Amino acid sequence: MKFLDEFRNSDLTGKYLQAIKATIRQPWTIMEICGGQTHSILKYGLDQMLPDEITLLHGPGCPVCVTPIELIDMAIGIAGQPNVILCTFGDMMRVPGSDGNLLDARARGNDIRMVYSPLESLKIAENNPDKRIVFFGIGFETTAPTTALALKKAKKNRFDNYFVLSAHVRVPPAIELILSSPENRVQAFLAAGHVCTVMGYREYIPIAENFHVPIVVTGFEPVDILQGICMAINQLERGAAAVENQYSRVVSENGNSMARKLIDEVFETTSRKWRGIGEIAGGGLSIKPDYAAYDAARVFGPVVAKVEESPRCLSGKVLRGLIKPPECPAFAVDCSPANPLGAPMVSAEGACAAYYNYSISRQGPIGG
Repeated sequence: MKFLDEFRNSDLTGKYLQAIKATIRQPWTIMEICGGQTHSILKYGLDQMLPDEITLLHGPGCPVCVTPIELIDMAIGIAGQPNVILCTFGDMMRVPGSDGNLLDARARGNDIRMVYSPLESLKIAENNPDKRIVFFGIGFETTAPTTALALKKAKKNRFDNYFVLSAHVRVPPAIELILSSPENRVQAFLAAGHVCTVMGYREYIPIAENFHVPIVVTGFEPVDILQGICMAINQLERGAAAVENQYSRVVSENGNSMARKLIDEVFETTSRKWRGIGEIAGGGLSIKPDYAAYDAARVFGPVVAKVEESPRCLSGKVLRGLIKPPECPAFAVDCSPANPLGAPMVSAEGACAAYYNYSISRQGPIGG
């Protein structure tokens, strides 16, 4: 199948591995931003194939993982109100709040439904005019356009029973936060290809220049990732610091103009707390005043009081690239997908779940 077999080709992976080994002269640390890239790296054993000089760190590129406990608690609280149907994506259902998760709340009798699209939740609102439908919207800039479209349709059709609780977040401010930290170890980034499909990569250019770090927009298959690493190593060894686009079959510099227009119409940039990381200036998307009537945070009340992560969960250090999941004492002991302490062990894109699910003994050959 095109774009699967082609980008899992063992000859091409071997080509890029040889190019990396021929180029590298000193140790380098590279962070892949997206959790989908992390899962591919571990699933196919790419980290085991790379030269010892390369250290891969796993960034905060999982929107489920960085959704703050306060917003999960608020979603649970909203679901408990009369005549409410709360809708969200499946990977949010088991993320721990301060006292249980959305599945626990559903078991208590609340009407909480898994949907595959915000437009599906809008249909539920249309079919249940006597209910208040709240879509708990999560995701990076990748999923924000569909949430914006649902809000735009709700306003156009004058749905007075449809609301969105926005937990959407933005990637570039998180990269800047990581690079600004005195603990930073990252020398180059593999940027998330799907985010850049929507937003393009112009926002990354001043980051690469100001912090003098290479940023390579990268896809998700083994060939994509190894080519992205090869491009980053070439820059590092030359002392360069620019934005390059490995994922050119999908990503353009300016992104998807229609999707960006939708985001700009409905959302505005805001500060947002990222779970395990803290407040990030410009790190979130909130609903604009023009759509205030559909903003669940306004309609149902303010976000609940600040809640601290369990001290046994070191996911914040994982998300900032300071440790890898197995370095957390709770990993696979007190924390597992069945009994997670933190979101990265639950999410389909979480780094902790990736390490738990893909041991060396389970890794098959590329293309297998």
